Amino acid sequence: MNVRYHVKLTRDERAELRLLLQGGPLAARKFKRAQILLAADAGMSDDDIATSVGIGASTVYRTRRRFIEGNLTAALSEEPRRGAERKLTEKEEALLVATACASPPTGRARWTLELLADEMVRLTSHEGLSRETVRRRLAENHIKPWRKSMWCIPKVDAEYVAQMEDVLDLYAEAADPQRPVVCFDESPVQLIGETRQPIPAKPGRIERYDYEYRRNGTANLFVLIDVNRPWRKVKVTERRTAKDFAECMRELVDVHYPKAERIRVVLDNLSTHKAGALYQAFPPDEARRLLRRLEFHHTPKHASWLNMVEIEIGVLSQQCLDRRIDSHARLVRETAAWEKRRNAERSRINWMFTTEKARAKLGRAYPKVPAKPTKKQRVKTSVQRY
Repeated sequence: MNVRYHVKLTRDERAELRLLLQGGPLAARKFKRAQILLAADAGMSDDDIATSVGIGASTVYRTRRRFIEGNLTAALSEEPRRGAERKLTEKEEALLVATACASPPTGRARWTLELLADEMVRLTSHEGLSRETVRRRLAENHIKPWRKSMWCIPKVDAEYVAQMEDVLDLYAEAADPQRPVVCFDESPVQLIGETRQPIPAKPGRIERYDYEYRRNGTANLFVLIDVNRPWRKVKVTERRTAKDFAECMRELVDVHYPKAERIRVVLDNLSTHKAGALYQAFPPDEARRLLRRLEFHHTPKHASWLNMVEIEIGVLSQQCLDRRIDSHARLVRETAAWEKRRNAERSRINWMFTTEKARAKLGRAYPKVPAKPTKKQRVKTSVQRY
């Protein structure tokens, strides 16, 4: 047997390899290299080792060589692989990024990987470019030109800050049954019916429903939650007019909080969410009676996230409304059952954002107060006359 690299393991190395083979999950290549070293230490030939382990003789030769020229760790680990050269140079990658961030070609809504590959072939000397090359280079630069996100940029001025801190201070107050804090908002719902009866789920088969549906109109949800106790109310209406809003406020005063002195209501700046809506719906004496017990606190424009009820509406949408509901009556039943269960579970929203955190995180956006000019002091000097 003509073997150039003779493997002689120490007692510790032999024990380490055996422990490695007896251990838990291990990469297949590392497992085979451990077997090769133990077999070579036992005096087996390369061909015999290759046959017993199920690999090629060249692999046995390389494992022996790496052990002799290096150590046990080098023999068990992977050799660094050079890999193919990058097809795009740094300048070409910069051109790809600039192209992906620019407007797409006329007639196309957005860039795709294929469009970008074709554009790079046109702009560079490459005869061809794969979509995978484009995808990898864009991923390295965290660019996905086929995705868009819609968001609102609020104008953070003194009025924005004043309304924000007013709402946050309400949330931070201690609970007072005579002056409860209630968050209010509304959400539209489409009434969707089935054109064909869905097929229920069975063992081994998921539920199936037809992609066609029937639109049965719309409805509106008025949602209220108490900031300081586990209570919420969902009222279903056909519309969301000023009269509907006023009727909801009257129920809040006379039905839900009949003994409260003053109800602080947090709501957004929708045109119907005003005190004047009560005068549109009720006689002046009745409107004035309700408004004496209501105190409206509006969130800033583009800051609906400050209204705690937005979180509750998200939970309602996920747990109850994420399906096809075909009628107004069924919507009333389903939301009432959800409301009853959620109140019985005493679920509450754990609000963490405070005025102090707002000033820390949004400090740069706060309006800058000009510094007061310092008064210049006159210094009396005496000039000696001659």
